[in-house]
Amino acid sequence: MVDSLGNRMKFGVLAPSTNTSVQPEFDDMRPRGITNHFSRIAIPDNPIESDEDFNQLMDDIRAELMTALDRVMTCHPDYIVMGMSAETFWDGLEGSVELEKRIEKRAGKKVAMGSDACQAALKKYGDIKKIAVLTPYMPVGDLNVKKFFTDCGFEVVNLVGLKCASPVLIAHETEKTLRDTIIEINDPSVEAIVQVGTNLAMARLAGIAEFWLDKPVIAINTATYWWALRQNGIEDKIDGFGSLLLDY
Repeated sequence: MVDSLGNRMKFGVLAPSTNTSVQPEFDDMRPRGITNHFSRIAIPDNPIESDEDFNQLMDDIRAELMTALDRVMTCHPDYIVMGMSAETFWDGLEGSVELEKRIEKRAGKKVAMGSDACQAALKKYGDIKKIAVLTPYMPVGDLNVKKFFTDCGFEVVNLVGLKCASPVLIAHETEKTLRDTIIEINDPSVEAIVQVGTNLAMARLAGIAEFWLDKPVIAINTATYWWALRQNGIEDKIDGFGSLLLDY
């Protein structure tokens, strides 16, 4: 017998306790028969005014990450999905690979991470080399994101970090701000735009933006959920979030 609602797949999702965007966006993308089961990484909503504050945020996440993973494993998920992104980019490609190994060893299950998902999504669009990136982070976070994409063979032509003032306030950034930042980082040399930071609610906007810009605009929540589905042989086409979930 299988789970009555999650009869195709149960996803165990890890997200910071401060994150209010990734859960509704994942649920909006959820096909019938797939269920998302969130476990919260307990962190404080401390102000972030500097790289030092951002590093403390990362320490807070690391201290609680495996506890949150252990908690969600009690519902016996089939697969793990990272609903947080900064740690998946930290220390570049090498750091991403090591994190993936640690999570999979602890869980005994495979995991979808935002870093892997963005790289895989970009490759679906052909031989893309030059990208622009939008983040909610402080410069130290941006450096790690840039290092990851550079390690993977991409050139980060433009990058803007919004320097959001706390973990919760990331979700308060408006679609207008995100739209204006997309316009700011776009230029004729940019072949694709990538947004990272799962608490920035950009899944819907990214689909609209790529239609008008005529180039891929990849929101990390869309990419991560797409990657989780496709890695498990779930090929459902989902409208409303751009070409990634609809065409690939």
